[in-house]
Amino acid sequence: MAVPQAFPLGPLHEPAGALMEPQPSPRSLAEGFLEEELRLNGELKQLQFSEPVGLIYNPVEYAWEPHRSYVTRYCQGPKQVLFLGMNPGPFGMAQTGVPFGEVSMVRDWLGIGGSVLTPPQEHPKRPVLGLECPQSEANKGWEAVAKERLNELGLLPLLTK
Repeated sequence: MAVPQAFPLGPLHEPAGALMEPQPSPRSLAEGFLEEELRLNGELKQLQFSEPVGLIYNPVEYAWEPHRSYVTRYCQGPKQVLFLGMNPGPFGMAQTGVPFGEVSMVRDWLGIGGSVLTPPQEHPKRPVLGLECPQSEANKGWEAVAKERLNELGLLPLLTK
């Protein structure tokens, strides 16, 4: 599995660019998810874009540590709902490595931490400051809805301990 060199996966760590034969049964759901995500990420890196695209932020690479922490913590067992994607704003996953992850929600509510590196190319008006980013997404609507629903289900206290 190709993993950004700065973020070892522990027992799954492979040097950047290394290829791993598919394993019939991953050690855990989270590890299997991360392996598949990195495989797909490798395929996406092959895409070429023309103008007006000048920069591409790939938080799975430069924010690997908090991303891995999030997946490892929350990708356990069967789920009824799985949100795939990322918050396309500059103060969500681009800062945290967590899908739909506005900085304060990831850091303060989910309790996710870790190093976020600077991407290879960075827009001067959209610097990556990681979990120290003081700015916030203007629309935090889905997080409020998620908290409300988790509270209704009695699950909110379990996540905030």
